[in-house]
Parts: sequence; C-alpha cells; structure tokens
Amino acid sequence: MNFFISNALAETAAPPAGGGIQMFILIGVFFVIMYFMIIRPQSKRAKDHKQLIDSLSKGDEVVTTGGMLGKITNVGENFLRVEVSDGVELRLQKSAISNVLPKGTLRND
Repeated sequence: MNFFISNALAETAAPPAGGGIQMFILIGVFFVIMYFMIIRPQSKRAKDHKQLIDSLSKGDEVVTTGGMLGKITNVGENFLRVEVSDGVELRLQKSAISNVLPKGTLRND
C-alpha cells in the first residue's frame, strides 16, 4: 500500500537562488519611483518659482504667500515694495511672492 503515497523526503535548506540581485533590483525600482513621484516634481516647482522671482518688475500685480494682492512699486536685490492700498506699501522678501496676476486684475475688484 505504500506505492499510493509517496514518502516525503527532507531537502537540505538552501538559500533561494538570486535573492541578493532581486533585492538590489527592488531597491533600484523603488528609487526610480521616488524620483519620478517626489524629487522631480519638487525640483521643477522650485525652478519655476525661481524663474518667477527673477522676472518680477515694477508694475506687476502679484499675490503673496499670505494671500495679499498688490502692485510692485520698487524691486531691489532681495526685497521689493508692494502697494496693497492707496498710500500703503509693504516691504516683502522676493520669495514671499507666490504668483503674478494678469495686468488689470486689481482694478476689477
């Protein structure tokens, strides 16, 4: 009756073939995914913001990171002056500007 059931023989424990290379491939794939999902978009945003800061000029209508709207009256090396109301000017860092509005936006308020 032993011919219907095969005997289970213990095999010697051997490490899985290719285990080391598979780990390096997995880490590489993970790094590529992180690059395209996090690092690349962040560096693109930083590059676009730097280009925006460099292109600021007198008369531009801007939005600050705090949400204030105003018109640039003076541009310095690191700071600029923004007129937020008649006779009210604020001195801000250039990096505080988040967006440049189309000309004439402030008159429509």
